[in-house]
Amino acid sequence: MTCETTIIGDLTFLKLFNSNTSIMCTSSTFSVLFWIYTKRATNNLVVIYARITVNGRKLNISLKRKADLSLWNPSKQRVSGNCPQSKDLNQFLDQEHSRLFQYYQELKIEGKVLFPKSIKTKYFGDEVRLFSLEDIFKYHSDHMFSKLKYNTSRMYNTSQNYIRQFLKKAYKRNDFYLRELDYSFFLRFENFLRAVRTRHYQKSLQHNAVMKHIQSFRKMVTLAFHLEWIDRDPFVKFKPHLIQKERGFLYAEELESIENLEIEGQRLKRVRDLFIFSRYHFLICV
Repeated sequence: MTCETTIIGDLTFLKLFNSNTSIMCTSSTFSVLFWIYTKRATNNLVVIYARITVNGRKLNISLKRKADLSLWNPSKQRVSGNCPQSKDLNQFLDQEHSRLFQYYQELKIEGKVLFPKSIKTKYFGDEVRLFSLEDIFKYHSDHMFSKLKYNTSRMYNTSQNYIRQFLKKAYKRNDFYLRELDYSFFLRFENFLRAVRTRHYQKSLQHNAVMKHIQSFRKMVTLAFHLEWIDRDPFVKFKPHLIQKERGFLYAEELESIENLEIEGQRLKRVRDLFIFSRYHFLICV
């Protein structure tokens, strides 16, 4: 057995690495650490906390039991002494460690996404639903589309489809829990968008088009945050920005070259004709 002790301020932490305290494999890691907050001692009694760590994510929970500060052994994460009270408390800590490990195993066997909060939920007997991207897509479509203009709602649909394509390519998944979103997800999604080739023309999306899809994505995630589906805004560190561009004017020769341009597809011909018509109609109005 090996151990590593870390002291930060008034908090003393000890990590024990063996088959009981740390489960390490290629898919996930899990550990439980019992600790006390010495500054909050009252009459030499301190509350015992359990720190749950799953894949590097940490969460503290109060075990609602107190220990005598003078008897607490930080290296063993137990109280010293052979009196009945010490034996009872140490037995309780062994029991709670086993419970937390059992809940981790159950979540893993069920194939659920592993979060410290999921283990906390099972520990306290609450059932909390984990919302996904598809959930917020549906909620946004059902409750927000009626307030949007047609082109804006179509933009949201396109953004959602890009996100689905990205999930299949990058994660080999059809959906993604909102709690899983982090800064690296958005960076990877941005890189994915920059490599997208649209069906209408074989060119990559320009910078502003990429940012607008990310802004649409951000508004949907922010909506989920306001609905309290997630307890943090994962977009807080990601800052999308648009590049302001000055649009030039067409000269008469350029307009004429567009008029005389040979186009094969009927759809593009219609677009060209509408554009030419709108230019001349604008000139007449002026």
